[in-house]
Order: sequence, then C-alpha cells, then structure tokens
Amino acid sequence: MKNKAIRNIAILGSIAIAGVISVQIYWINQALNLQQKQFQEGVFISLKRVAERISAYNKMDSPATNTVKQISSDYYIVNVREAIDANILKLYLSDEFDKMNVQTDYEYAIYDCSSEKMVYGEYVSFQENKTKIRAGELPKYNDFIYYFGVNFPNQTSYLMAGNRLWIFFSGLLFLTVIFFVYALSIILRQKRLSELQKEFINNMTHEFKTPISTILIASDALLEDEVVKDKKDLVNYSQIIKEQNERLNRQVEKMLQITEIERADVELNKEHISLHETINSIISSVEIKLSKHQGSLKTNLIAENDLILCDKLHLTNIIYNLIDNAIKYSKAQPKIEVETSEKNGCLELTISDNGIGIAKEHLSEVKNKFFRVPTGKVHNVKGFGLGLYYVNQVCKAHQWHWEIQSTLGKGTRIIFKIKK
Repeated sequence: MKNKAIRNIAILGSIAIAGVISVQIYWINQALNLQQKQFQEGVFISLKRVAERISAYNKMDSPATNTVKQISSDYYIVNVREAIDANILKLYLSDEFDKMNVQTDYEYAIYDCSSEKMVYGEYVSFQENKTKIRAGELPKYNDFIYYFGVNFPNQTSYLMAGNRLWIFFSGLLFLTVIFFVYALSIILRQKRLSELQKEFINNMTHEFKTPISTILIASDALLEDEVVKDKKDLVNYSQIIKEQNERLNRQVEKMLQITEIERADVELNKEHISLHETINSIISSVEIKLSKHQGSLKTNLIAENDLILCDKLHLTNIIYNLIDNAIKYSKAQPKIEVETSEKNGCLELTISDNGIGIAKEHLSEVKNKFFRVPTGKVHNVKGFGLGLYYVNQVCKAHQWHWEIQSTLGKGTRIIFKIKK
C-alpha cells in the first residue's frame, strides 16, 4: 500500500471518527440537558404542591410568588410562611415526588427560627441496604422566614443512569477508536516491513547482476576454448552453465523491471512506435526457441494504423513474455497466433496459443504477484509467478485494458485494448 493511500486512510478515518465523536457528544449533552430540565421541572412542581398542601393544612394562603428557589443544581428552598410539622412534610414530599416520578435519593431540613439553624429531617433512599451519607448541614436562606430545604445528593448519577444507552454507544465508539488506531499501527508496521523486504530484494537482485555477468563471460570463454571443444562432456557442462545462467539472468531482469514499474514515481519513456515492427522483431528473436519445440507462429496484422504511444522496452518485454509462456506451457507442438485490429477507436492486440490453458477458478488470480497455477507435484516449468503480474503492471502504467480468455486443456487467448 502506497504512502498516499495510507495517508488518505488515516485522514479520512480521523475525520470520520472526529465527526462521530462530535455528534455523540452533542447528543449526549442534549439528552442530559433535556433530562435535567425535566427533572428540575418535576422537582419544582412537586415542591410547589408540597408548599400548597402545607398552607392548606395550616389553613393559610400559599405564597403567590417565589414559592420555590433553586439555590444550586441539586438544592432547593421552599417558602411556606408558617411553622412546619416534620411528619406532615415527610408525608407530602414522599407523595408528591412519587406522583412526578422523582425516584432519586433526597434529604431535607427545616429552618428553626428560634435557633436560626437548619434542623435536619431525614435522608430518603430508593435503594435498599444503601449506606446513607449526609451532605452535611444544609445551607440557610435569609430571604424567607419559614421554609425547608431539599437536597438531591445523587442527582448527577441519577441523570446518567437514564442515559445508559448513550453511554453504551459511547463505549462502543471508544472501542472503535482504539481498534482504528491499532489497525492503522499494524498497517504502518506491515508497510515498513514490506518496504524493507522490497529494498532487500532489489539490492539482492542488483548484486546478482555482477556474478551472473561473470559466469556468462566464463561460460562463453569455455565454449570457445579449443581444448574444451575437443571434450564433449566439458562442452555439455559449459552449455548447461550458460543456459542456467541465462535463465537466472532473465528472472533477475524481470524482478528489476517489476521493482521499477511498481515505483509510484516511475516515468515511462513513451514514444510513438510501430506495433507491427515491434512484433516482427520479437518473432525473429524467438524463432530459434520455437523451432526447437517444432512450433509455429502465425501473424494476422491487419490494423491499418499501428502507431501507438508507449514505452517500447516494457511493450517488448510483455509481448516476449507472453510468446515465451505460450511456448513453455504447450503440451505438444506450440501453435501461436498474433493478431492486430482496430475496434471502437482502440488498437487491439491478441495473442493466442494451444497450450495447457488456465482453469476458470484461477483466471482472477493469475495477475497477482508470485501466483502460479497449481500443477500438483509436477513442476515442468520453473518460475516465480511474475510474468502476468508484470504484464498487468505495465498495462496499468499505460492505462491499457487487457483480459485473459482461457479453457483448460485447449489454450489461452490474451487481448489488449490500446488507446491511441
């Protein structure tokens, strides 16, 4: 995965998570504010009714205004104008809170004019066996003469309990963020390892070039030596060394070509070339190899305008690779046909063979790097699974479309659509 792709993933992921977190925080805040507002309204209504009932009990008119004062977020003062019976207050508070569904712990105290202190009443809990912890002496309120105060020590936890679903989703979001960060760290670590691996392979293949060239020179020298020529075994051995060295050199060249084409900043050396001339030159270079297999290669180059803009080196490599594959993967005498035509504003190049073919289930995988079609325990043709991958990379770089049509046991047909 390229640096740009990883950077885009990180940026888009961060934006998405930031957006989700912002929306989550906003809705949790809205839900808490709404629930707090509903709670406060319920408390106000309940306490006002308590004041009215106490006034009615004392046969007095209830205060017209300023009956209930909210001193803090969880503490309320209620004006009643007359001395308060503690037992009556307890009963009325319980009754009115129950009507308004105020189901959280509270404590209350009554102001004593004679001692000028808040006389503690009781801590009322809605949970059994809960330790009742007093908030301390409840504050006085100097603007009223006869009043009582009610405190809700667990108001915050009560409101949070009503938003368990939002808190649950917030927890899931937090886990998602952790997973995203972890996944991104794994991707970055794997990318570093991949880059180290590529760099190692690239350096290794470059290092192979020198000994390969030396072996080639040495094998050619042996084959030209008069003493060696007189000894058949030495000639055979020298020929084997040369052939295997050339095979190794081809694989190294292919690895270097793939490394170059995979680079994000690779610049193709594009030029206008004749596709027909390129094909004919490649055919000339494979004639000897084709004759060894008693094969044939036919051409049907009917495209009127065969000029295309491309990198000649890479185009030559992919056509040569495909013809070479057609020879290698033939059961008997290879029969290869190369055709060109013009369709829908594109130049079509088709390479067909009568080889062993590719099973349908493997057609989507043959373009993958290092993939080789399974052949059981038989490995008649050696390779690293880079040929068609290289073809695919070259086509991507040129923005060409190509497809593989193949039938197992009958042959393969590869079609290139080259935009002019």
